[in-house]
Amino acid sequence: MRVLFVVSDWFTHYAPMIPLGWALQSGGHEVRVVCPAGQAGPLADAGLTPVPVLGGLDMVTQTRLLYYWQAQGDNRPYPGMPLHPVTGEELASLDGFSYDAWFAEHKREIAGAVKANFTGTLAHAREWRADLVVHDPLSLEGLFAAKATGVPAVLHAWGPVGTDEQDPLLRLLPPDPAGFFPRHGLGEAGTHLVDHVVDPCPASLAPPTRAHRLPVRFVPYNGPGEMPEWVLEPPARPRVCVIWGASLTRMFGPRSFVVPDILRALAGLDAEVVLTGIPQDTAALGAVPAGVRVLERFPLRFLLPTCSAVVHHGGAGSTMTAVAAGVPQLALTFAPEQQANGVRLAATGAGAHLRGDLADPAAIRREVARLLDDPSFATAAARLREENAARPTPADLARTLAELAEAGSVAAAR
Repeated sequence: MRVLFVVSDWFTHYAPMIPLGWALQSGGHEVRVVCPAGQAGPLADAGLTPVPVLGGLDMVTQTRLLYYWQAQGDNRPYPGMPLHPVTGEELASLDGFSYDAWFAEHKREIAGAVKANFTGTLAHAREWRADLVVHDPLSLEGLFAAKATGVPAVLHAWGPVGTDEQDPLLRLLPPDPAGFFPRHGLGEAGTHLVDHVVDPCPASLAPPTRAHRLPVRFVPYNGPGEMPEWVLEPPARPRVCVIWGASLTRMFGPRSFVVPDILRALAGLDAEVVLTGIPQDTAALGAVPAGVRVLERFPLRFLLPTCSAVVHHGGAGSTMTAVAAGVPQLALTFAPEQQANGVRLAATGAGAHLRGDLADPAAIRREVARLLDDPSFATAAARLREENAARPTPADLARTLAELAEAGSVAAAR
């Protein structure tokens, strides 16, 4: 079987798909990944074959444009002014950027990139004769290529936010303004065309979807890395991991960098604090409090099983890696999807949620102390871990996809 993955321009969007790619290849199937050029390196590092034919705006610029456009419509996903979509600088007012003028200047370039992405993905699916397409929620090109070639399309969710959300700010599948779907006789694009969804969440966190659900165990992959021996040694005190997403400051600005507040909040707790982040963020901290261990680009899957609690920004990758490790979580969120993750996690009893723009050191300290002192959080987190471990493995899902592809080819032949 030939399986075509189609992924967007952000590592954590497709990281949950990588163990499935390994399982498919180990089962004797061929896997290729249509991707933006910037993701070819991480995909190759993971042992998959990238096909870097996608282009256009990078994910950070796209997101800043979206937040600005929403703010213009008085539908702000977070308080305060959005960043300048192009420069990333803080705007004093919405008048500091003109969406209409920017779009008028770049619409031909954008239209060309969109056309190249759709036609390039379709051409590769046809030329390679893919039997099945698996795509992340932002990769509309994958759904299009599958529908246009008559093979099954499978959307791979990355966390608790699904394909059928009531909140418009949580609807991830992009629109089709150029009309590629109707132009190819497929009707209007939308989630009603999503037939199958890979669901990597325990039932307690199941993402809303009306599609046929394909359950799978979430197997964490946070990129390559080495395992230092100290991680294997049991900590003398409860270990609290602080994770801060690489995207936040670039999308929300310096006000979203609340790591100093977190470290102040944790000072004085009877706990060992380990901070993980990207070099730019750890450098921005300057001197860190005594006793805080700083790790840069460290794979979370190695660290979290040794932790008693974790503080993060509510991203799906951090949330689900902590679920798999069975660690109580505090989510300090900014974006709508992060907030949904945090609220849904808190509802399971395995964590707590605070809005990042409202949380102060006292509130953060109070919530982390609850995670450490109240055993119900550890019990609920262990239950989520067990739910996850009981789900079908990526190898099981690979066999299910092979059956789906075979059924699809029979239907196409008829």
